[in-house]
This record gives sequence, structure tokens and C-alpha cells, in this order.
Amino acid sequence: MTWSDSLLATLARRNPVVVVRRAARRFARRPRAMQLRTIAVAVGTVVGLVIYVAGAPGSVSSGPTIPGTKPGSALGPAPAVNGLHLVADVAGAASAGTPVDQASTSTRGITGKTINVAFPVANLQGLAGSIGFATDVEFSEQTKAIHLYVNDINSHGGINGKKINPIITNFDPTNESAMRALCKDWTEGSPAVFAVLDGVGDWTGPNQLCITQEGQTPFIGAWSTVSNWTQLGSPYLWWTGPDQAAIIATTVQWGQSAGLIGGSRKVGVIVGDRASDQLALNQYLLPDLRNIGVTPTVETIAAGVSSTAQTNAEAPLAIQKLRSAGVDSVIPLMPFNVFFPVLQSENQQNYFPKLLLSDYESSITSALGLIPVPDEDPLNGQRGVTTLTLGGFDDDRPESQGGYDPGLRSCYQTWHAAYPKPPKGAESFFIEEQGPVAGWCQEIRLFAQAARAAGPNLNRRTFVQAMAGITNFPGTWFPTLSFSPTKFYGPTQYQVVSLHNNVPPSSACKLKTNHKPQGTCWVVQQPFRPLAALTGSG
Repeated sequence: MTWSDSLLATLARRNPVVVVRRAARRFARRPRAMQLRTIAVAVGTVVGLVIYVAGAPGSVSSGPTIPGTKPGSALGPAPAVNGLHLVADVAGAASAGTPVDQASTSTRGITGKTINVAFPVANLQGLAGSIGFATDVEFSEQTKAIHLYVNDINSHGGINGKKINPIITNFDPTNESAMRALCKDWTEGSPAVFAVLDGVGDWTGPNQLCITQEGQTPFIGAWSTVSNWTQLGSPYLWWTGPDQAAIIATTVQWGQSAGLIGGSRKVGVIVGDRASDQLALNQYLLPDLRNIGVTPTVETIAAGVSSTAQTNAEAPLAIQKLRSAGVDSVIPLMPFNVFFPVLQSENQQNYFPKLLLSDYESSITSALGLIPVPDEDPLNGQRGVTTLTLGGFDDDRPESQGGYDPGLRSCYQTWHAAYPKPPKGAESFFIEEQGPVAGWCQEIRLFAQAARAAGPNLNRRTFVQAMAGITNFPGTWFPTLSFSPTKFYGPTQYQVVSLHNNVPPSSACKLKTNHKPQGTCWVVQQPFRPLAALTGSG
């Protein structure tokens, strides 16, 4: 069995949508955006197979050793992934980054009045059949969305007189070698592209670095991790998602202010054994906790996609240890394939500590898909921080009433003018607040703003210089996006939301467009406020 076959088998057993389909009637009552995010997180476990800095522990490979570890230890040497020896040390990564003003001046991908831009679109239909979930209608609308928003740009003057030529490529996110081959075609072969855009977050991990670090080609994508990554891809790698180092710092700050960290609280951390999770723990979370005088109890669980049996065995032991230690607040630093058995273990042991959920591995979004079944007890009422515009509903009512924010409203107006009727299988003609149509609109319009600001002499250097100057861009998944020469991620704000099972119906959840109650929802506890700043990312 290959690693991808093993993962598909694992997801077939654990996919929350498969579990919830046993209670399909209740699932159907939940907001469409939540259904999409639940599916996307499950698929994200597939498309993020070889992500961040390393793979499963014990891999035989060569590369730089993570500071504080010995070669062959639990973290071991950071492996070479797709031919890239990835830097694990933040300082080392930072020193390796190329400043914006020293970017290449190449115009590769621009021919006459045409700008070639690649749009990788994951083949979710194939994955749906393999894994066993029903895809969201909007996933099948991605090509239409890309053409619509590109044509909208081109019909309004294009990029200073040049037209975007969209090169849309369907790819299998479980086939790493095929993804690398696409990267090499775009950056070295044919068709030559000027930039690559990923509006949904399917082009992940070392595949981002193939385009940026190796190919010196601008990339704007929704998938993100900690600061090391953008430093390695600097100055070509730009994220519309948050830097996870900022998410961790924000989670600690909020947890302390909410009384969930510090004082008499006993804090625990459940962390995956991937090098990425260990970096997040040792270089970000533990120092942030030390700064406020907190020493947590840390439990590590196998997180490799081929470690299902080990993960299932370690999850109940970790919960047992945290319970015995009197831990009453837990910070999860783990992927979904660990999060799910951890919750099952909490149920089995009747132990329900406060969870500090967040955008780290999308725990705040994936969690809603697991209530009311199978994990209402460990999750209902739990709170967390998110940079996403969660807590509303998918329609054009005023933003103050839970409707679209300005950026998304504009994207919807363009979509609805072109497609006034709902697509087959959709509940309405409204686009989803956190859906792929909104994601692609955000990415395409962000690219266009930077490319236009680069002026008539568009090349890689002028483009990234223009990206570095964008502030307060109206986002869709996020309220606004701002960048700088040292800040390569867009979100600037976060809100605090809680998970709510809306049975029986209450006023906590916004009513749906048809005025019927949602089955579950995110309830805004604290409105948007500034995200924790990272040193050197102003």
C-alpha cells in the first residue's frame, strides 16, 4: 500500500463527513460554509502530506539538523523533500531570504501584451470518490470563477494594457512527483508563467518552495505555516493566510486575558511529532509561554499519515496523562488526523478540558463539523482565535447583521451578474463566505492590484515591490490584507469565536437566508482586533 493509499484508507475511516453522514439530516441543517470547511480540512490532510519542514520521524534522509536535537533523534535531520534541503532554523532561514529590492528582474512568462499566470486546481472530484464524501457544489465551479474574475480584470484595462492569460491546470494533490513536474514546467519549461496563484490552499508545503525558492517565480497562496517558509521563499512567496507564528502568539495572549492560561490554570499541549509541529512548539509556543511564566505539560503524539495505529494508541495515553496531571486548559498543535482520535479519547475518558482552538491546522474550523456528533461534549462551547470571517452567513444582508464584508460583497456582485441562477445542486445563488469562489476572487484581485501598481515595467522585482506596498486590501476570507517588505502574510486581525450547537434553535446563530435556524454555528465572542505582530514583520 502506498502512502497515499494508506492516507485515503485512514480518511475513509476518520473523515468527519463520513461519520456525520450517518446523521445526514442534522448535517444538512448546518451552514454550507461549515460543511465546505469540514470537507476542505479533510482534503487538506491529503494535500498537505509532505508539508512544512519535514515528514514522518525516522525518515532516512540528509539535511540540516534542527537546533537542539541530535541526528536520528525524535525530530532527526530535516529531510530533503522533492530535492529541497529545507532549513529548520528560523535565524538561518531569515538570513537566507532575498530582500524585495534584490529580486530577479526577469519577465519570463510575459510575452507582448500577455501575462501567463498558472492556476492549479485540485481534482477533488477524484478524491471525493476515493475518500467517500460528497464534494461541495462550489468546488466544481472553480474554473468558471477563475475565468470570470480574470475576464473582469481584462475587460477593465487589464494590467496596464496587458491581458492575463489563465493557465488552469487540474492536479492530483496526492501525487508529489506530478506536482513537482508542473512546477518545473511553469518555472523552467513550457508554458512559461509569470506567477502562480492558489486561491483555495491546495498547493502546499515544498511545492510552494519549488516555485519560489527554486523557480524565483511569484506565488500567492492561501496555505500557510510558520515564518521559516516565507523567508525561504522570499521575496516571491506571499500568503493570504496568516503566519502560524502570529496565530500561536495571539492564542497565548488571548488565553492569558481570558483566564485560560496562567494563575491557577494547569496548561497542557498536545503536539504532533512532525518536525513542523515540533518547530511550532519549541521555537514559538514554549517561548511565548515562558514569557508569561507558564510551563506546560507537553504530550507528543505520532502524526505521520502512515502512523494510524500508533496515533490511535498514543491518543488515549496522552489524555490519561493530562487528566492525571490536573490539566484544565489544552493547546492543540496537531493536524486533523491526530485531533480526531484525541477528541474520541476525551469522550471515552469523560475528560473535557478547555481547548484553545485557533487557525493552527484549522482546528477552529474543523471542530464545528464534529458537533453535535460525534464530539459535542468535548467541543460544544469551546472558544478560539481566528483570522477568518466566521460567525455570519452566506448572503448579502448588511455586514453588521452577519452578511458579506465589502470585499466579498464586491466578488458576489460580479458573480451574480454573470450567474444569476443557482448552480445545479446549490441551495441559493449566493457564494459561500469561506468558499472557493470567494478564495479565487481574493487571489486574482490581489494579484491584479500588485501587477498594476508595478507600472508599465512589470517584472518580478517590480511586482514583489508592489506586493510589499499593499495595505488594507479588502479580502474575502479575511477582512483586510496588508503586506510589507518583511511581512509576507496578509491577515492583520483576529476575532474570538465559540462553537455552538444550535439545537434547540436560539438567537446565538444568525438565521439562514430562508430564515430557518442553522444547526451549528460559530458565535462571535470578541470582535476583530489587531493580530499579534511578529518581530521584523512590520
